[in-house]
Parts: sequence; C-alpha cells; structure tokens
Amino acid sequence: MILFFIGLAILIFGAMLYSKVVESQFQPDDRETPAVRKADGVDYVTMSKKKNWLINLLNIAGTGPILGPIQGILFGPIAFLAIPLGCVFAGAVHDYATGMISMRNGGSQVPKLVGKYLGTNVKRFYNVVIAILLLLTGTVFVYTPGDLIAHDIMGLSPNSNVIWIIYGIIFIYYILSTVLPIDKLIGRIYPIFGAFLLISSLGVFIGILMKGLSHLQFEGHGLFYDHPDGQKFIPSFFITVACGILSGFHGSQVTLVSRTVAKEKEAMGTFYSTMITEGFIAMVWAAGALVLFSSGKSALDTAGTLMVGQISRNFMGSVGGYLAIIGVIALPITSGDTAFRSLRLIVSEELNIDQRSGFKRAIVAAVLFVPAVIILVFAKSNPNGFNILWRYFGFTNQFVAIFALAVATTYLIINNKKYLMTLIPGIFYTFIVFTFIISAKKIGFGLDLKIAYALGSIIAVLYGVFIVKNANKRRNEIKNIILD
Repeated sequence: MILFFIGLAILIFGAMLYSKVVESQFQPDDRETPAVRKADGVDYVTMSKKKNWLINLLNIAGTGPILGPIQGILFGPIAFLAIPLGCVFAGAVHDYATGMISMRNGGSQVPKLVGKYLGTNVKRFYNVVIAILLLLTGTVFVYTPGDLIAHDIMGLSPNSNVIWIIYGIIFIYYILSTVLPIDKLIGRIYPIFGAFLLISSLGVFIGILMKGLSHLQFEGHGLFYDHPDGQKFIPSFFITVACGILSGFHGSQVTLVSRTVAKEKEAMGTFYSTMITEGFIAMVWAAGALVLFSSGKSALDTAGTLMVGQISRNFMGSVGGYLAIIGVIALPITSGDTAFRSLRLIVSEELNIDQRSGFKRAIVAAVLFVPAVIILVFAKSNPNGFNILWRYFGFTNQFVAIFALAVATTYLIINNKKYLMTLIPGIFYTFIVFTFIISAKKIGFGLDLKIAYALGSIIAVLYGVFIVKNANKRRNEIKNIILD
C-alpha cells in the first residue's frame, strides 16, 4: 500500500512541479486562439474552460486506462511507479505540447503538423498509421462498452445475438456525434458521462482505502512478478498499459479540443492536467485489480472486461457497482465517438472537403464506418479476436505517439527551447514499440528478445539523430512557426 501512495505522490506533486517547466517552454500568451479566430459553429467553437477539461478527459480516457492497468498489474507493483512517472514526464508532456502546437497552427490536426515539421514523406506514412489507429480505437470502443452493457447491465452473454443490437445503437450514436456540431451533442451529454466517471473512479479509490489495505501485494514477491503469459516488463508493460501512461491516440483528441479553447493559458489545465487525471484512474484500477488477484477473489487469467465488473462490485457493492460500471462504459463511448470525429476531420483536411456542409460530413463519416464494422465482425467471430485487436491497438497507439513527440521536439529546437523533454520520451518509446513488434509472437516478427533489444536500441538512436538533424535543417525552411 505504501508503494501505491508513493506513486500517487509522484503523480500529483511531480505534475505540479514539472508542468511549470513544460509550460515555460511554450510561454502561452494573449494571442487569439483558433476557436476565436476561425469560429464556424461546427468544429471551431469557443467553450468554457471547465467544459473543455471534461470533454478532453472523456475523449482521452477510454477503456485504455482501465483495461490496460488491470492487465499491466500482472507485471507487479512496479506499475505503481511506472504509471505516474510515465504520465508526468511523457504522457502529459505529449498531450500539452501537441495541443499547444496545434493551437499555434490554426487548430491543425496532427497529420498537417507532421507534414510541416517532419516533411511530406513522413506525413504520407503517418496518415496511414493514424487512420489504422483511429479505426482500431473506434472499434475497440464499440466492442468493450457493448460487452459490458450486455454482461454487467443486462446479465446476458456477450456472445448472444443481442450484442449486435447493442453494437448497432453505439454505432448510431457515434455517427451522430461524428456529424453534428461539437457543442450540440458532445458538449451537452459529456457532463452526464463525466459524473458517472467521477463516481466510478472515486468509489473504487475509497473502496481500496477501506477494504484493500492488507491485500496490495503477493506474498514472497517484490516489485516485479512473473507475468502469467511469460511476457517481459520491457517492452510489454508499456504496450499493455498504453493509455494509462502515454497514448498517441491523445494527439488526435487534443487537436480536436484545440479548436474550442478560448485562451492559450487554459491549455495547461485542459491538456496536461487531464492526462494526470487519467494516470490517477489507471492507478486506481490497477490497485483494485491487484487487491482481487492477491486476495484470490479473481484468477490471474480473468478477462479484463470481466474484471471491471468484479472490481466495481467488490469495492462499491451492488448499487455502487452498477454506477461504477456505467462510468466505465461511458469512458470508451466518449473516446470512440471522438475517434471517428477526429478521423473525419483528418480525412476532410487532407482531401480539402468543406466540413461546413452537413451532407459532406455525413458522406465522409459513412465511408469511415464501413471498415470499422468489418474489423468488429472479425474480432467478434475469432475466439482470440479481442486479444489480437487489443495488442495491435496498443502497439499502434504507442507507435503514433513517437511522431507527435518528434513534431514537438522539432518545434522546440526551432524555437531554441529545451527539447530534451520531448526527445527523450520519443527515443524511449521508439525503443519500446520496435522491440515489441520485433519480438512479439504471432502479431510481430517473433525474433529472440535479445535481438529485439539490440535492433530496438539502434532504431531508437537513429530516431533521435534524425529528429535533431531534421529540425536543424527545417529551422532554415520554416520562416514563421505560426501559420495564422
């Protein structure tokens, strides 16, 4: 339990101190933001600081900071240190830097920023990767809330035919939230979802304090456990926990919200603090899972979605458990809707499709949902479909993040700022994602882990060298960092 509180202290006090360092490199001022300068009543809409904070939190906090830590705690209590350190020095920095750079480039989505700061060729490759990620994200966030609704709310098997009706209703909501102006549906329904989110996270946290004091360790073990599947902490932990530490998906979400922020000085609260809050959510659910695993109330191979219900009911009782489950259901739904919305914005921005027309927004959205349905059918029809889907989602999620960190590093170098705060996380995660995909069985190349470590290290060094050299080259090409 002491390690859990040490982790929370790192998360809270580390964020309070380091956020000041990060903010000083961007020096937010009183210039007009895209929400004010480019107001269109659809995507560029000024919203209050509180509403932006809540929307961004719900956008970025899908099932990742819940299912990821539940599986990640099987690597041991080391998770209580890795999660807060990663959030403070990598995840929150990634989100804030991406949001600020987007605001200073007219609310541009990440692909456009990649093209400007990293070059056209990198942008073409990135467009493919981010499209895959957003499709996987949207599909995962139909699958998990649908199964939770069927199993924990309706008491049905997730494999019954009713599940497809539930999926269909979620898809209908996603289509509406993708097409309608951001303040008409998302801006109104999110406060309700936010209330359930706070109830679920705080309820489990209080339950841990009251019931879990004696069950936060496995007897005879230290910081690290032997993972049941034989996975190694490096690199698998960081791929498994994914959104609870750093998430490339967040780049697509903070750029969405960058179009609704009224003042630059609100960016720290809107982008950095929401990632710290997500870190708290990850810590809580990791601790809840550890209590159940170490007390023998749940087997180590219990599926992540089933664990959500077990943790909720264990710490909050039947009624509170239902409220917690509803809060958890809200998380993926409020990330899935904006995943498709972000993909719609990226596609329309790249193809120069005017998004003021509701008909054109609907056409773009309709095209995007076809491959999502195909992926969902595959994941549901394959016995190991969800595990495959989740692992590809985790890998792609972290892979995308190194591009946004590269953009941030380039921006800081060009502006003569302290660029190591984004370069070091970028190098580390380059090592993680390539080591993982090189060594992963079935979904990767399946090479020996030692070979993967060596190749991952070489690629990470090359990544760092490329970013620095490219930034110095583009310093002379980019005469004006601000587009608008």
